[in-house]
This record gives sequence, structure tokens and C-alpha cells, in this order.
Amino acid sequence: MRLTRVELTDFRGYREAQVSLPSGVSTLLGPNGHGKTNLVEAVGYAATLASHRVAGDAPLIRHGCERAVIRAEVVRDARATLLELEIVSGRANRARLNTSPLSRQRDVLGTVRTVLFAPEDLALVKSDPAERRRFTDDLLVARQPRWQGVRQDYDKALKQRNALLKSQRQLRSGRSEDAATLAVFDTHLAQVGAALTYARLRLLRDLEPLVQQAYAAISDAETTVAATYRPSWAQAMKAPSGQDPVPSAGDIEQAMMQSMQEWATLERERGVSLVGPHRDEVALTLGAMPARGYASHGESWSIALALRLASFHLLRRDLGTDPVLILDDVFAELDTGRRERLASMVTDAEQVLVTAAVAGDVPALLGEAAVFDVRDQSVTARSA
Repeated sequence: MRLTRVELTDFRGYREAQVSLPSGVSTLLGPNGHGKTNLVEAVGYAATLASHRVAGDAPLIRHGCERAVIRAEVVRDARATLLELEIVSGRANRARLNTSPLSRQRDVLGTVRTVLFAPEDLALVKSDPAERRRFTDDLLVARQPRWQGVRQDYDKALKQRNALLKSQRQLRSGRSEDAATLAVFDTHLAQVGAALTYARLRLLRDLEPLVQQAYAAISDAETTVAATYRPSWAQAMKAPSGQDPVPSAGDIEQAMMQSMQEWATLERERGVSLVGPHRDEVALTLGAMPARGYASHGESWSIALALRLASFHLLRRDLGTDPVLILDDVFAELDTGRRERLASMVTDAEQVLVTAAVAGDVPALLGEAAVFDVRDQSVTARSA
């Protein structure tokens, strides 16, 4: 998979931009604040329908404008596809594939696939469990786009159940009809939640060996890193049968239902759901210690990089093609050894986009890269 062209209209600080991208490594060079990250953010948005920098879409629209447009042309197996996304202020966004409108924006997922590493990824190691859950679910969708629908179904069911719990707390309701309604929400939340949890567990089962390999290669250290799923319903779960360490979706659903019953009184008192994928943790450990709070700055960078590189190799293996690998302002944060080891690990990727403030931040191993100068929200290709 390769991006051949990216066009932006009123995206972030860009009034207009058109960039033709070659295969191999492309380096975007320019001072901070001139638009390098904005450009790769747009590429990431085309792949995920979300920004890696902000939670909402409003900041993506250039100040004073009503909409922003991203166009990305991607080639896979000699076939070109044009993706168009229109981000509209105060209204539903719109999407087109090869100029044909789509009824659901999420139907574009899978057209462009990226793995993006940015300084914000330190939060995967240092921040709260929500960051690691988001990482896992985003990778699920990149692997199989249908999981976006499951995520949305779960979020909707959770919101509805929380609203019911909150209303019962406020009304101090013990009516049988309210209990019956809650039981319906319990069943639905457990069904969708079990499907999502099952997918997360299988994903981490496949990903963890790749994380360990990537960490060893980047850090050049013997210390092992592990990613372990810790569900909120673990105490109610019976051990899985057979050789597969992942329990069945049916067993997960039963364990969730049992935990909901055990936590029912406290949930009604607090007016919030305490069991489900939204409460689960992906625990990162370095050796025998939790990475959060114990890993050094360099070790944390290596773990975050390992998670992204493992994602790249998992998608490469599953899809039979490389996702676009994006390294946003990464090399400046690494010591010389980690820079060189990371560079050696990405040279065989079909397409890599690198951003850097100065050329000296980019390892010499990537010196043959195509170079684009970024100044004042304008992108110019250097002549060979």
C-alpha cells in the first residue's frame, strides 16, 4: 500500500496543499509550527477518521472556515483509489470513494492504513488505561474495520445503561419495571462487550511476541517487556479450556453478567457501569515491574516505539501489504543508538513518512530519502 498523493483544503493552517509522494522514505523538513505534523495528521485522519492530537474535529478546520477537505490517493496491487473526506463544522462529516458518496463515513476505513508514531505516544506508557485501550481498539479497526461498528455499538449501549443507572440513583427507584429494563441493558452490554473483549484478547495474544522482538531490537537490552490484559470481570472468569489462552466470547459474556450482578448495588449507588471493556486495563511491564512509574524516559520511548512497530509488523503479516509508517518528530527524542536501530528497522517498509525540524535529526541510513521542505504551511519537493 502506498500513498501517491495528498491534497488538503482548509485543514489546520493549510489553505491549500498538494503533495505527491514516492515509495520508500520521504522526509518532511522544516521548523516547528510550520505544518509538518499537520500534514501527517491529515494522513492519519484519512486512515482512522480521528486525529492523534485532539479529541474532536473542530480544531482541524482552518480558522474562519466552515469545512476542511482531505483527499488521499492510495495504490494497492496496481489499483488506485481516491478517498475524500469533508470535515464540516456543526454538521455530519461526509466521505467519498472514487467520487461516489458513502452513506456511512466509517465505510472508508481500511482504504488507507497507517501506523503513526508521535511524541504523544509516550502516554501509552505513562498515562491512564484509557490511552492503552484506545491503542488496542484502534489497532483492532486497522486490522479489521468491522470492529469500528462494534466499538460504536458498545459506546452507545454503555451510555444508555449509565443514563438508566443515573436516573435510578436520582429517583432512588426500586420499581420492578426499572429492574427489568436494566436487565435488558445488562444483557446487551455483556453481549457487545464480550465480543469486543474477545477481540482485544486475541489481538494482544498475537501482538505481544512482536512487541517483545521490537523492544529488544530498539533498546538493545535483555530486559523483557510484556502487555497483559486485565479485565474488570477477571474474578468471575473460569480458566479457558484447551491450549488457547483466550476464553470464548460466550464465557466472557457469562463472566461479565456475573460481575454485573455482584456489583449491582454499588453501580446503582454510583450511577455508573463498573464492569466492561471501558474499565479494563492493558498492563505494560518491564521485567517484573510495571512500566508506568518504573520505566526510565528512554525505556518508555522504547516501549512506545515497540508497540507501534509491532503493530506495523502485525498488519504487514495479516494484510499482505505494508501500512504507511509515519514517524512524526521521533528521531529528535532518541539517543544515537536508538536512532540508528530504529532507522535500520524501517528501511524495508514500502512507504515511510518522517518529519524532522533539522536534517541532522534524521539518521544517515535514511539519507537517500526524498525530501520535502515545509515552510509557512507550504510543502515543496526538493529536486534530486
